[in-house]
Amino acid sequence: MVTAHNIIFRTDASVDIGAGHVMRCLTLAQALNERGARCRFVTRALPGNLAQRLVNEGFDVTLLPAPSGEPPVGPPAHAAWAGVDWREDAAQTRGALVDDAPDWLVMDHYAFDWRWQRAAQPPGTKLMVIDDLADRRHECDLLLDQNLGHAIDDYNGLVPDHCTRLVGPGYVLLRPEFVAARAHALARRAGQGLRQLLITMGGVDKTDATSSVLRALREAPLPEDLRISVVMGSTAPALQQVRVLAQGMPWPTEVAVDVTDMAMRMAAADLCISAGGGTTWERQFLQLPSLVIPIAENQVDYLKLLERKNLVNLFQSPTELINVIATGAFRKLSVDASVEYGTPKVVEWICKLS
Repeated sequence: MVTAHNIIFRTDASVDIGAGHVMRCLTLAQALNERGARCRFVTRALPGNLAQRLVNEGFDVTLLPAPSGEPPVGPPAHAAWAGVDWREDAAQTRGALVDDAPDWLVMDHYAFDWRWQRAAQPPGTKLMVIDDLADRRHECDLLLDQNLGHAIDDYNGLVPDHCTRLVGPGYVLLRPEFVAARAHALARRAGQGLRQLLITMGGVDKTDATSSVLRALREAPLPEDLRISVVMGSTAPALQQVRVLAQGMPWPTEVAVDVTDMAMRMAAADLCISAGGGTTWERQFLQLPSLVIPIAENQVDYLKLLERKNLVNLFQSPTELINVIATGAFRKLSVDASVEYGTPKVVEWICKLS
């Protein structure tokens, strides 16, 4: 039984933000639920939000009003992603917690810093921050940064002395099905050629990188018996265009929407073409060879680090994508043993600090 019974998550998804923040919070919430906690989400009605997905997964959701004016200007650097000024958001979040007395407030949002945290946190409530950037100050009791290349010292001066820091890919938030799928994935993929290709450019794919990839693949030297699976979210602006392109591909190409079986899809794939983001660590855990394109500025540094370690192949253009496939360079990628099933460890720390 988890000591903290009532945990509130404040996170957003949108066309600009993507789906990753909500999805990793959902993973943590599901794990906490299994330990007896009651979890609820507070999220804003931004274009491309995932409120209905959270409801479908069985969670109560408080939907904050859609923004009505111009987006705010930072700091922090990503302040515009909130859609409203941090003071307004903090007040609305605090109002949503008045009758709930949470033991923990979990904030996963690049738009907010210590000012929002101080204003939104009710008395007696502990605060957990999920971050990747180490670019702003936090006032929190627990900080999680699961990225490769970051270290505890990166948060010196950015968090209070009492804050517990969980940093590195040993704390990756993965769902249990990825652990269950790992042995099957490695055994099935061993010695097999390229038969199944997975394309996942993010749940929203604001820039429609998926269409660019599909067009490029028409010119790539791929096996005749290849099968392609494209995974997208229902809020992706280019979803219908991708469906039309898929119908005209030289290989059988499915477009799967709002999937709940990503672990098995990754386990069944021999190669993945992907954006950066949260699925990076899922792919690494399942040792799925990946061709990756950065689609956001905050993805560039850690993806270049992964490339230097020969863990992914990066591409920036259709020509580069075709060349990587033609040379078979992806078959020579290394394995990253540092990515672990970190969800239980994060849950245990929440219990320990409650």
